[in-house]
Amino acid sequence: MKEFTGSFLLGSAILLAILIFFCMIRAIKGPRFTDRVVAGNMISTMIIVILSILSVYLEEPFLVDVAIVYAMLSFITVVVLCRLVIVRRRVHEREEQEDGKR
Repeated sequence: MKEFTGSFLLGSAILLAILIFFCMIRAIKGPRFTDRVVAGNMISTMIIVILSILSVYLEEPFLVDVAIVYAMLSFITVVVLCRLVIVRRRVHEREEQEDGKR
């Protein structure tokens, strides 16, 4: 691998690591649960990209497989969390309607 390409890949991975730090702050501080879910999804996506970059940089193709498995797990997690948000919202709306009838 050429020196410039290696430096570029490493720089990209470092930049993504810094961005992950800022997303973690949003995931912790996020005012709503949905903000935390979106921040968690962003973190997962950036980790997948870092794994792909490392796969090219280290010339280890198995890291792509790890990234694909991580992407599938991340997708399932987001779907489950979105389902949780929908169920919570429906329960909250039902409670508001019952309180309004009284």
